[in-house]
Amino acid sequence: MNDIHAEYRAFRERQHAQATNARQMAALHLVCGIDLQVALAAGPELKAKFTLRLERALERERLRGMRRHWSYDLNRHIALKQALDRLHGRDTVAGDGKVTGKPRFRRCANAKRRPKAPSESR
Repeated sequence: MNDIHAEYRAFRERQHAQATNARQMAALHLVCGIDLQVALAAGPELKAKFTLRLERALERERLRGMRRHWSYDLNRHIALKQALDRLHGRDTVAGDGKVTGKPRFRRCANAKRRPKAPSESR
């Protein structure tokens, strides 16, 4: 029974990694015209050029979001940021689907929610 659960978990992780990779590749190709696999395999000089183009595209997307422009897309913004992280070598999802880094936003164990509003008793 544990084998089935382990296989299912591994399948879901691989599926998540493939979806993340596809999202990043599509966003990078559509916005910057860069193939992610080529950029990852490029030499340091070419990788620096790709990084500059990607940083500028990410900045434009951020500004679009700040202005609440109709063409802003949060998913595209996230995919560009993840692609930039991969290009810098800060990969959070490995090729086998395992998460290698810590989640960026984590609630503290002792964090408390704000208190409830006082109820009106008549």
